[in-house]
Amino acid sequence: MKQQITRIAAYGLIVQEGRILLCRISSLLPKDAGYWTLPGGGIDFGEDPVDAMLREVAEESGLLVRPCALAAVDSLTIEEEARAFHGIRIIYHAELVGGALRNEVDGSTDQCAWWTYAEAQRLPLVDLAIAGLELAFSTNGTGAT
Repeated sequence: MKQQITRIAAYGLIVQEGRILLCRISSLLPKDAGYWTLPGGGIDFGEDPVDAMLREVAEESGLLVRPCALAAVDSLTIEEEARAFHGIRIIYHAELVGGALRNEVDGSTDQCAWWTYAEAQRLPLVDLAIAGLELAFSTNGTGAT
């Protein structure tokens, strides 16, 4: 029987001055290494999702943020030969309140940077980052701009 794995994670959707914060996935995750994603990650057992987002954004970027609103809850399943993966991703609009941008060392990401919508579209992006761009820059009133 296939191993079934569920992972719940929380991410920050941070837009400032028309630019979105994205983090590049490191070689510790070889399947997605070099692709860009939203800052965030797995929720520890018993941890509040908002607290996980705050912790992960700080770990990956050095920035301190304030949660503003729930942006979306995203669910995906990936069927592989040996396992079935179900990812539940909670995305929060967040506002920068402090810290200094820096890159994570020896973590799941290795670089963080601010990108305009046009610049980000030219990057190799995981599906979560594509969804984040849509949420951040949509013209239907739900985005940050």
